[in-house]
Order: sequence, then structure tokens, then C-alpha cells
Amino acid sequence: MHRLAFIVYPGFELLDTSGPISVFTGANRALGVSGKPPFYAIDLISAAGGPVTSSSGVAVHTQSLEERSREAVDTLLVAGAESEHLLPVLADSVWAAWVPDLARKARRFGSVCSGAIILARLGLLDGHRVATHWDACTPLAATFPAVTVDPDALYVVDGRLWTSAGVTTGIDMALAMVAQDLSADIAGAVAKRLVLYARRPGYQSQFSPLLQAQVKADSPFADLIAWILANLGSPLEVPRLAERAGLSERTFHRKFVAATGQTPARFVETARLDAARMLLCRGLSLKSVAVEVGLSPATRFCEAFERRFGIAPRLFREMHAEF
Repeated sequence: MHRLAFIVYPGFELLDTSGPISVFTGANRALGVSGKPPFYAIDLISAAGGPVTSSSGVAVHTQSLEERSREAVDTLLVAGAESEHLLPVLADSVWAAWVPDLARKARRFGSVCSGAIILARLGLLDGHRVATHWDACTPLAATFPAVTVDPDALYVVDGRLWTSAGVTTGIDMALAMVAQDLSADIAGAVAKRLVLYARRPGYQSQFSPLLQAQVKADSPFADLIAWILANLGSPLEVPRLAERAGLSERTFHRKFVAATGQTPARFVETARLDAARMLLCRGLSLKSVAVEVGLSPATRFCEAFERRFGIAPRLFREMHAEF
């Protein structure tokens, strides 16, 4: 069996482990339905072993790092946590004594969410490209300059190293692991069983354009942005947006950039192309997608898509559509 080990510690984020574990046990269930034996065996490990309480107050039973190091691990993953729970871990010498050796022996290793900070402190991320929670991207890059932080990806695969962004993206990464280990069909069956909207690929941003803008924008622009996303197929030139916001064009442009970090035109194109990727994954024709997202004719849509993502939309659809 493929042995998976999740490293936890007091105050860890429960969903960082329970989400991926549900994916891997779901894969075992899908195999059982077709008469095949389970593929994954799952362990939880901690510095001293025994019960470990998560930030939500739920405790899990664990093996100690020393005990678990006697057996090989196929996949080793470190859970994330808020900074106040990470600091004691970073200061504990027992991690340096056991985790690097476990990681070196594993077929693959990595982290969920801010667990990347622990791996970075242990020197396991140097020279690699990684993902982590959006709130940890800047401090991780500043503290560990030998690590290349990708602030946009849901998860990143760099050789044996797998790292995911914030919390629920551990589920996306786990599904990608199942697809690699078993098949895309099994991963799809698990996603359906978990009632997931879609299997999100690693290239997708942690933030949808709406969420990213809402985090930065004042509430008047949040309302406008919600309207934009509901009307992507309509003309969305600056004069119309400025009028809807009740501002002059010059004032609207200046305030929108200050609030969201993007020009109105860039934001609209990003929203349209983000929606286009989801539609292409559903197998829609290029002409239909172009109309849906307001980038007609199809030649205009193809040029914008390839300029932004470096791949033709037709090829993207062939790679990712779930027909």
C-alpha cells in the first residue's frame, strides 16, 4: 500500500488534514466499489505522539516522529496553522532531528497551506517553487530568499515536492495526487462523491477576481464587481462602469486602481478569462465561450487567452475538459 503521513502539532488547521484524508479514503472507497483493494494507508504523526488538539478543538491520535521514522513513508505532508501555532514548532529541535530524513526518503513530500513555512525553516524548500496561503506568501519569500513563492497557484508540483495554497486547496492537491497515482477517473469519482463544484487545477489562482477585489476594494466597488461578474457578456467599457459607479471616468479609473490594484480594463479581462477557463473545462466550443464572456469574435478571444496563459484555448480545452 501507499503510505501517507500527515505531520500535525498543537493548533494545526484541521481541514488541512481532514480534507485531503477524505480524498484519499474516498479513492480507497472508489477502488473497493470496482472490486480492487485499497491503495492508501494513512497515519498522523507529531513530535511526541499521542493526542494532538487542532485549532478547532478537535483532537486526533498520532504516532511520534521517532516511532514513524522506522518505516518508509511514500508521501509526507505537513499541515498548516496560524502564526501563533507555527512559532513553537519552528523553535522545536525535534522537527529538525526527524522531518528532513523522512522527507528525503519519501517518494514525495510537501505541505498544505502555511505548512510550507515549516519545510522552509528546515531547508527543504531551497531552490524550489512553492505555493502557500496568500497571507504567508510575502513573509515566506522575505524570510527565505532561496525559495520561489508562487502567489497565484492553488498548488505547485516541483519534482518530489508538492505544496498547496490556503486550506481547501489541499483537497485540490490531493485530487491531483490521486489522479497521478491511480487515474483521472478515480479522482473525478472522488470529487463527485465529495460534491465538489469542480476539480480545480493547480494553475488556477487562489483568488477569483471577485474575492481578490473584495478583499482590497471598498464596498461600493465590491457591488460593482459583483455586477461585472454577472454581466461578462455585456459591453463593460470604462464609461459604462464609471457611470454605474456614479463617478467621472478619470476619478473612477484612479479610485478603482487604488482599491483593487488593477485598471478596470485589466480587471474585466481577467474576470472574463477566468470564466472562460471554467467554460472550456466544461467542453464548450470556442465560439460559445467567446460569446458567454464578452470576447467575441472567437479570434479575439483566442488572442487574449493565448496572450494571458501562453496556451491556445483549443489545446487548453483538450487538456482539461471533462466531457
